[in-house]
Amino acid sequence: MITKGLMSSNSDEWGTPKSTFNYLHNIYGFTLDACASEFNRKLGNYYSIEDNALEQDWNGVVWCNPPYSKGLQTKFIKKAIYEVLNNRNCEKVVMLIPARTDTKNFHELIVGQASEVHFIKGRIEFVNFSGKKSESSPFPSMLVIFKLNTNGETIFKTRDDLPRKDYLQGEIK
Repeated sequence: MITKGLMSSNSDEWGTPKSTFNYLHNIYGFTLDACASEFNRKLGNYYSIEDNALEQDWNGVVWCNPPYSKGLQTKFIKKAIYEVLNNRNCEKVVMLIPARTDTKNFHELIVGQASEVHFIKGRIEFVNFSGKKSESSPFPSMLVIFKLNTNGETIFKTRDDLPRKDYLQGEIK
């Protein structure tokens, strides 16, 4: 059963499964977790709700699993674009967001601005505020990568190289 909070965005407190993050961290080498809390942070260097990542500089290679409520998600996508274009210390931003290709955000903020979009095969089981896995999310997910020198071209890939149940212990279905 899918929880009402995950379906309706009544809560924005859904953390990335640790093994999913670790797999991606081994590829990208993240230095900042831009949207975290004490219970779901993935790095020692992180911004919490109290820190307000939207008002902070992002440096290095940034991991961002933003709040999924529509207004906040848009703000975080715009912030990622701003940081990559205007902050010399922000090398790259990797975002984990719902794969909603029919939205204004996708067509106006991601296509042509992101350097890569990786559609994740399967559904992620996010972690709730108590650290327990939810049921599989009701939506597919994608990794959106922002970095300089995209020349207005976005590369689309299917991400089927993520480890399956044996490594993730059921975190992607």
